Amino acid sequence: MPLNVALAEPEIPQNTGNIIRLCANSGSRLHLVEPLGFNLGERGLRRASLDYADLADVTVHKTFEGLLDSIDPTRIF
Repeated sequence: MPLNVALAEPEIPQNTGNIIRLCANSGSRLHLVEPLGFNLGERGLRRASLDYADLADVTVHKTFEGLLDSIDPTRIF
């Protein structure tokens, strides 16, 4: 079972890009909870994620409750 990584209201595209790269390399799923402090097409995000963005499993949720509804509640750490 893959690890789920969640970022609630991330503001820094470079940090998010690095986490996208981490998730792509580890087979983890990344969940982003809106509002995002950047556009997903932003240059800093693309540069930090390198070419791994297409390999990552990224889901954007409108609310934190939407995130909680989408994952197994017994695996929240």
